[in-house]
Amino acid sequence: MPTYSKLHLSGSTGGQPIKISANASSGNLIHTTGTSASVIDEVWLYATNTSASAVTLTVEYGGVTNPDNRIILSIPATSGLTLVLPGLTLSGTGSAGREVRVFAGTGSVVNVVGYVNRVA
Repeated sequence: MPTYSKLHLSGSTGGQPIKISANASSGNLIHTTGTSASVIDEVWLYATNTSASAVTLTVEYGGVTNPDNRIILSIPATSGLTLVLPGLTLSGTGSAGREVRVFAGTGSVVNVVGYVNRVA
């Protein structure tokens, strides 16, 4: 029977928000999966925008290839928590972890928070 563990994002310190300073690929590291291909990380991400203008956010999901690994969305001005990733799943390759990275059109005004449900 699988086991479930709720984890902080590996790019976060103790679950705190991750400030997105990068404005191009490869973005700020948000999370790295384990190496196992059979352990699944369900990734939930939310973003806040502290600026007075909407900001384009690009998620590099499992890699940095454009457009294959990119999810692009707009985070509204002075917004609270905007859903970015709704529990999408990602696992390692069997020998390496896969990464979730984020960059923004304007640096240092977007923060990302979230968690991982790990199924092993």
